[in-house]
Amino acid sequence: MKPNPIVWCEIYVQDMDRAKRFYESVFEVKLEKLESPESPGIEMWAFPMTMEAVGASGALVKMDGVKSGGSGTIPYFHCNEVAVEAERVVNAGGKIHTPKMSIGQYGFMALMVDTEGNAIGLHMPPQAME
Repeated sequence: MKPNPIVWCEIYVQDMDRAKRFYESVFEVKLEKLESPESPGIEMWAFPMTMEAVGASGALVKMDGVKSGGSGTIPYFHCNEVAVEAERVVNAGGKIHTPKMSIGQYGFMALMVDTEGNAIGLHMPPQAME
């Protein structure tokens, strides 16, 4: 297996407009609608992505019969300063579960809950601290 093997994640939502506003506000990005003609009942909005870089992208997904609010898998979002995005989470209607904390040589992290009840992580690598 190659390093960084995860290539995609999906964050399930109940209210797509509310979820889009939350993620676009917190991470200051524009999500892009993914067309899915073979899958009726599925609406997907993707985070910015490129096939030329290492790492994973993903999408907000509204799918008939699939509920949001799971916390078994937590996607972590890269941040230059965890405290900045954490403040945006609160301003966008989310909640801080675990405030910014050191993870030693790996940088800093925090855990949040989005407007759909999903647990998400914020991660700031050590290079960002310099």
